[in-house]
Amino acid sequence: MSALADRLKRCGPVVDAAAAERVWEATGRVDPWPALAPMFAASPYLSRLAIRRPEDLHAQLAGDPDVTLDTVLQEAEAAGALEPGAGAIALRRLKARLHLLTAVCDLGGVWDLDQVTGALTSFADAATRAALALAVRSMSQQLAGPQAADNPIPGYFVVAMGKMGAFELNYSSDIDISVFFEPETLPLKPEVEPQAFATRLTQALAGILQDRTSEGYVFRVDLRLRPDPLSTAPAVSVDQALEYYESVGQNWERAASIKARIAAGDAARGAAFLAELHPFIWRRNLDFAAIADIHSIKRQIQELRPDARLAARGADLKLGPGGIREIEFFVQTQQLILGGRQPDLRSPRTLDALAALAAAGHVSHEAAADLTGAYRTLRSLEHRVQMIGDEQTHRLPTAEKDRRRVAALAGQADLRRFDAQVVRTLKSVGRRYGELFAGEESLSSRFGSLVFTGVEDDPQTLATLRRMKFSDPHDIAGAIRAWHHGRIPATRTERGRELFTRLAPRLLDAIAATGAPDVAFDRFSEFFSGLSVGVQVQSLFLAQPKLLELIVRVMAVAPVLARRLGRRPATLDALLDPAFFAPLGATEPMPAAIEGAGGYEAAMDAARRLRRERAFQVGLQVLAGTASAAEAGEAFADLADVCIGALSNAAMAETERQGGRFPGGVAVVALGKCGSREMSAGSDLDLMTFYEAAAPDAVSAHKGWAAAAFYGRFTQRLITALSAPTAEGELYDVDMQLRPSGTQGPVAVSYAAFEHYYAGEAETWEYLALTRARIAWASSPAFAHRAATAIEAKLRAPRDPRRTAAEVKAMRALLARERPPSGFWDFKLCEGGLVDIEFAAQFLQLIHAPTGGPLRQNTAEALEALADAKLAPPALLADLAAAWRLQQDLSQLLRVAIARDADPEAEPKALRALMAKAAGVRDHRALRTELTRRRAAAHRALYALLADLGRAAGAKKS
Repeated sequence: MSALADRLKRCGPVVDAAAAERVWEATGRVDPWPALAPMFAASPYLSRLAIRRPEDLHAQLAGDPDVTLDTVLQEAEAAGALEPGAGAIALRRLKARLHLLTAVCDLGGVWDLDQVTGALTSFADAATRAALALAVRSMSQQLAGPQAADNPIPGYFVVAMGKMGAFELNYSSDIDISVFFEPETLPLKPEVEPQAFATRLTQALAGILQDRTSEGYVFRVDLRLRPDPLSTAPAVSVDQALEYYESVGQNWERAASIKARIAAGDAARGAAFLAELHPFIWRRNLDFAAIADIHSIKRQIQELRPDARLAARGADLKLGPGGIREIEFFVQTQQLILGGRQPDLRSPRTLDALAALAAAGHVSHEAAADLTGAYRTLRSLEHRVQMIGDEQTHRLPTAEKDRRRVAALAGQADLRRFDAQVVRTLKSVGRRYGELFAGEESLSSRFGSLVFTGVEDDPQTLATLRRMKFSDPHDIAGAIRAWHHGRIPATRTERGRELFTRLAPRLLDAIAATGAPDVAFDRFSEFFSGLSVGVQVQSLFLAQPKLLELIVRVMAVAPVLARRLGRRPATLDALLDPAFFAPLGATEPMPAAIEGAGGYEAAMDAARRLRRERAFQVGLQVLAGTASAAEAGEAFADLADVCIGALSNAAMAETERQGGRFPGGVAVVALGKCGSREMSAGSDLDLMTFYEAAAPDAVSAHKGWAAAAFYGRFTQRLITALSAPTAEGELYDVDMQLRPSGTQGPVAVSYAAFEHYYAGEAETWEYLALTRARIAWASSPAFAHRAATAIEAKLRAPRDPRRTAAEVKAMRALLARERPPSGFWDFKLCEGGLVDIEFAAQFLQLIHAPTGGPLRQNTAEALEALADAKLAPPALLADLAAAWRLQQDLSQLLRVAIARDADPEAEPKALRALMAKAAGVRDHRALRTELTRRRAAAHRALYALLADLGRAAGAKKS
């Protein structure tokens, strides 16, 4: 054992002496400073780590680095036994210690590349295991028994993928993991649904690792390497995964699976899963088509490379020409072709596999040596780029000043010499990679030839289009050829046409897969022709084939979203945000986008842009199956709240600008679907404004407006802000008819008027509506509380249960006569539909509220609370809840996909298949049967509750 301080070497020049001096002073003049100064001079991130906890740096320098690493790993494992909050903090602090240790050992020449990546990966493994233990403990109330330390959740395991799987993590890498589970093995209580539990557990695991706190984060978590990530939950059942890989698994997924290994969870079942996956990855017999398809992975990389002009400035060390990925694909594609018959070639580690390929004679020793040296150089440079600011970047800086920092950490004082060395390395990789592809021809669609050059239709291409089930191949060929020829803005530039040459086969394959190629092509054509430029969008589609497939599927099954894209193609820009496919959450960062717009009208436009992008995100996740109906409803309601809140502020500012400030309070009360947080893509806003003056004679500062005039003007401006069309389109339809006196009364309701109205004039249906009232915005927290208290007081006022039950029955009968359902798919008005279930939940809350019963705006939450309180027969509440979930799932899907008055039966089969999937049944016929059964049970439950509970509550009262 020897101290780290005694083994350090100087990594390069000091590029910022003043910055280094500050670190030296802040850390108590740590030694050996000559070796440390270049590190802290170049890296603000390392400087922050050292300054924040200088005692860690001193301890690491005094100790043996391998022993220090072992201690960090042991403490990371032990963090899993702590209380969840404390464990998450401990892991973040340990990550900081590891980052400091790894950087000093790497830059100081103590550890080589394998040791560095091994240390990072070993910590990722330990942190993942600890995070899983913490997550399981946080959900232990759902488990049937105690958890074992070595296997906290039997039947659930985490597979490390990518660089984590190969023990090749880079310095600021995210971790690619896939989570699988065996539903029958999970030790759950009987009432706990396995898929939902596994999903929540995975989300908790990811949150522990990646949520940013004052202590930072542990690792960013990427779950997208799981099977079909755009349409599967974060945790995938083993049977579902194996079926996917066996039926539709792609060669790029085989390549990704080469590096797969078990990192956490049930190791035995994980090993069994990987063993079953083995034949999918390593195929002993490959026909020409399979080999050609593997070649297409490599061919794409080569086609995307600029052929000669490389520069260090802004070079992408991973994905760019001559980058790390070319070396990895050089190895992996040959492993896929040869590894089925030669087990020695199956190493998950890039350099080990490359050496095995050379030893077996598949790669020359000279090429292997060149690529090995380049790989080590590029990975080391990648680490140094990331050490500057702990950013997951792979690009060398474009600014010379910033690039000098990287050069200094790489031991180079001369930037020109450093840049030249980088270019030589990239060209060396590109040359070796190009040799592998010499003489290869471009590959076409799996359906056959696709040639769109010249002015005449190619006969083989027409035959391919017929196999794809296009009704008029000549028309399709003509349109594609026109795009090739630059007749639309997206392909008007040379770069745009080059990209489209590569995109066309994938696009047509994706369209054919929808089962409705004519419809999908027409809608995609409208969208594609509307793009003002096409390079960015086409590059995005080429980089993310699954995204292209999803967008094309949207074109086929969701005309509503397709029209939005067609009218405003810029909506697709939202997909560039890495968080676009993250689980739907609150829209907290978004109000600033509206409130910072500058002025009332600018805020209106900003709100419309925000809603368009966010609604598109939610809609796409609903179609992909990654967002549930409840999550979508909450996301749409969150979005509405953001718009209401920001535009209420804008409307108030505009009112005060014109009339002066007014001494009083006002709240915007959300009712209906907005109030209950059950909104869908096309929901309107049911609102009421509720105000109170500070004094009866109060007036506004400038114009002397009384309370009714001031808050009336505020309300009108808010309605305009929310509903008026602008250059950015429409926002919401606003309905104020649920306020006291409806359209006959003032547009803004005073506190006194509200009290008076609900003291004697309000009818039962208005009380039912009031159960969904929620304060969406208020001028102050105190007034929000006052308004909410007033609403709750009215709901908890004594009432006659028998009379209430009779009036609810009468209302439902009147509604059935005056507004009969429009058809089978009218989820709202059909017997047993959403209105029946809402009436049941609202009725039960009204009759039990006076005696302290629960009040919940959300229907599903209300039914659950009523069941918990045992205020109605459990079987009846279960029937209502099941019918509610089913129809909400379908309603969310259809409102995203088609117009409200459209008939799903007239839409492509792909939409009906999505509906069946959303309902959890095998096909459309089974869906109709299930929906009919659920509705009948819900309708019976409503009338049973009205008869039995109304009578029972009345008897109890007497």
